[in-house]
Amino acid sequence: QPDPQWTGIARPGDNLYSDSIVALDVKTGKMKWHFQNTPHDVHDWDSLESPVLVDAAFRGQLRKLLLQANRNGFYYVLDRTTGEFLQGTPFVDKLDWATGLDAKGRPIIAPGHEPTVTGSVTCPSTAGATNWPPPTYSRDTGYLYVVVAEGCGINVVTSSTAPDSATGYYESPHAPWQAYVRAIDALTGKRMWEYKAVRSNHYGPGLLSTAGGIVFAPEQFGQVSVLDAKTGKSLWHFNTGDVITAAPVTYSVDGEQFFAIASGTNVFAFGLSDGR
Repeated sequence: QPDPQWTGIARPGDNLYSDSIVALDVKTGKMKWHFQNTPHDVHDWDSLESPVLVDAAFRGQLRKLLLQANRNGFYYVLDRTTGEFLQGTPFVDKLDWATGLDAKGRPIIAPGHEPTVTGSVTCPSTAGATNWPPPTYSRDTGYLYVVVAEGCGINVVTSSTAPDSATGYYESPHAPWQAYVRAIDALTGKRMWEYKAVRSNHYGPGLLSTAGGIVFAPEQFGQVSVLDAKTGKSLWHFNTGDVITAAPVTYSVDGEQFFAIASGTNVFAFGLSDGR
């Protein structure tokens, strides 16, 4: 993100190439293209959510796609060869800093969301509609699964004129955060289902999907759920008893599949029975 993070007085303009997805030539390091999700960011919405690469027919044309659910609350579909913006859709309900995206994917800014001395409420919060926990994609369903935080934040600055004014943010008491797992149709941006976290209110661990039609969905406060990839129905759950901030992994030993998750100072491994 640009610096200072929450004040834009000393950095007018778009502040390229902050809050951007950038493609580099692997042989030369030269930039091939860039796409800026949030120009002149004053909410710390760096574009760090892991992008997912998919080859698929998009609107009748076979394309090499890049999918990203961004911290700013919009889900993006780009052509990863050219960086062309193809589609953008909100994936959270609480999004008020922009009224939409224009034809090139640039946000249409809504007034009243610059951080102020008295505090300005913005949705999603600086914590982000999602964050660094990795999403997962299933070729079988065509869904992108994302850990989502619904909620708003209050952004404050200590001075409205100082270029390097100290800043901060906190959770809005009128819009408390709530975590979800959401399935998004990768090509349309349509929400297919959501799973409300048992207790977690913040973005938490990452997700993992398998060819067996399930999504492993750990939660910040220790719950591990296995969800049906097509419907979101909870199939199984286990409480580890400690905080989880990691993403699950899967592996096999002697033909038997396991998945594991780090919780606190412990690692939990679970075997996937084949019915024998």
